Amino acid sequence: MKFQGTADYVATEDLTIAVNAAVTLQRPLLVKGEPGTGKTELAKQVSQSLGLKMIEWNIKSTTRAQQGLYEYDAVSRLRDSQLGEERVHDVRNYIRKGKLWQAFEADERVVLLIDEIDKADIEFPNDLLQELDKMEFFVYETGETIKARHRPVVIITSNNEKELPDAFLRRCFFHYIRFPEMDTLQKIVEVHHPGIKENLLTTALTQFYEIREQQEKTLYFRSVGLAQAAAGRRHGRGRSEIRWQVRLAQTSRGAFEKRTGRSSIRATGVHGPRATLGVRPRPPSQSGRGPIAAPPVIQTPHQPAQLRAIPFAPILP
Repeated sequence: MKFQGTADYVATEDLTIAVNAAVTLQRPLLVKGEPGTGKTELAKQVSQSLGLKMIEWNIKSTTRAQQGLYEYDAVSRLRDSQLGEERVHDVRNYIRKGKLWQAFEADERVVLLIDEIDKADIEFPNDLLQELDKMEFFVYETGETIKARHRPVVIITSNNEKELPDAFLRRCFFHYIRFPEMDTLQKIVEVHHPGIKENLLTTALTQFYEIREQQEKTLYFRSVGLAQAAAGRRHGRGRSEIRWQVRLAQTSRGAFEKRTGRSSIRATGVHGPRATLGVRPRPPSQSGRGPIAAPPVIQTPHQPAQLRAIPFAPILP
């Protein structure tokens, strides 16, 4: 029982090797790739090629892992109990079987497709670790354990929109479907649209790949530009913070000068104790918004002023 592709599906050699390895090892096959590269169609063609029934589970952003096992309808049971229904005494009447349960209890081996698993929550794959590994799960309402009669061929697809947990990846056989090359794509077109002239098909595919390459370059440079813009915004926020601090210092200095007639700014050193930035008094006629005439001195209780004298750039308006 080997997969070699079908008349409607052109499978590359590495893809057929991955599918046959997953079937032989009885491990889930995780298939990633760009949208439209045939991931979902692969499961259908594997089912057709191996002659197995397929059970499809389409994942959405609101899908929970428990829905794939079973769901207990407690509301319907409560309503039936109020109406006096006889079926209320058997809890099995209110358990809806999920796709995994259907695949586990099948009389023959089936292909189970878990489509677009990356759409779900990040914890969704972790909630299916034991079920996909041991092929069994426990039903709390009935106290029974559901085990797979025949281990299904599990194919999981992902558009690579979200990273999957490492614990989940270790339990899968992984394959990435690359976008087909020109010769492979030409075979695919011939399968679905036979009879097209070779020159016309070659010209069309050449223009298609040129447009695709141009779009890839545009997306690349756009992503680089967004990254640079984000870095510039971060740098711009730094300058804004500095300007805000300078304006705050200027406001404080102006208020102090109006009260005392001289310029002085209190500051706290990063690696030292609180210090005073003392400035020589200015004549009353000199504007408080002009340049400082002499360099200030930083004085601390631990060191003389002569050892701590440093030039200080004036804060300009």
